[in-house]
Amino acid sequence: MSTVTLTSENFEEKVGEGIVLVDFWASWCGPCVRFAPVYERSSEKHPDITFAKVDTEAEQAIAAQFQITSIPTIMAVRDGVIVYAQPGALPESALEMLIEKVQELDMDEVRAKVETA
Repeated sequence: MSTVTLTSENFEEKVGEGIVLVDFWASWCGPCVRFAPVYERSSEKHPDITFAKVDTEAEQAIAAQFQITSIPTIMAVRDGVIVYAQPGALPESALEMLIEKVQELDMDEVRAKVETA
C-alpha cells in the first residue's frame, strides 16, 4: 500500500479507524527526505495499516493542532486514539518494532487509561 496524503479536509476521516501511522514532514527537511523510502517500504509490508503523510508546509493548521515543532515526527493512531508521537526519523527496524507494539495494544485498556487521565 502506498502512503496517503492527509489534509484538513480528510484528516478526521482517515485517522478514525484501525491503525494509522502519520509522518509529519517537509520537502526542505533532509531527515524527512531520507526517512521517506523507509516509510514507503514499511507501507508495502503492512497493507492492513494506513500510512499517511502530512506536509507541514501545506497543512500548517494540522501541524499546529498537534504541536509539531520538530520534523520528521511520527505519530501512531489506533481507533482514533493517539498512542505514540515522537520527533525523529526511525530506522527501519525501530519502525517495525513500533508497528508491532501498536498492533499488540489492548485498546480497551488504553481507552480506560485515557478516560481516567
